[in-house]
Amino acid sequence: MKPFKSKSLLVLGLALSFVAAGCKHKPPPITHFPNSGMNGSSDNLGNAGTLGNGEPSPMGGGATANFNPDDMNQDRAALAPETIYFDYDSSVIKSGDQSKLAAVASALTSDPSAKLLVEGYCDERGTEEYNRSLGERRALAAREALANAGVDASRIATRSYGEDRPADPGHTASAWAKNRRDEFVLLHPK
Repeated sequence: MKPFKSKSLLVLGLALSFVAAGCKHKPPPITHFPNSGMNGSSDNLGNAGTLGNGEPSPMGGGATANFNPDDMNQDRAALAPETIYFDYDSSVIKSGDQSKLAAVASALTSDPSAKLLVEGYCDERGTEEYNRSLGERRALAAREALANAGVDASRIATRSYGEDRPADPGHTASAWAKNRRDEFVLLHPK
């Protein structure tokens, strides 16, 4: 009986080893999205151009904003007509929106004390985490386009609200199209 018991223990030990080895897996690599925090909030509050951990962003590059948009006077109406819209699951700025970006760049160029907050939004489809990162990519795309138009990137902060704060609370294709957007908030010192 003793040989049977030791063989059983050996088989049991091997089985447990295989189970433990099977459960032990390498986690998938972490994809760092620009300005995405670990708490699901993608709000850089003055860290435009950096990752949530303070590393330089691969997108948007350049200098980082050195201001907190919440500590400034926010003028949402000034640039409201310049809101740009995106296709589903895209952060590519449409060619028809280039004139809106030019108007935003012109407003910043004409007022050197002004700064800008670019807010990225999504429709309700997709997970909350995905929509936060997509909203941030959209905001960073506008920031990069403005920087390419000659605006100092350190004057532009980005923030993503994902699917929060919809422009149209409906659940139709028309409502979703209105919610996939970047809004521009003109900022002035208090």
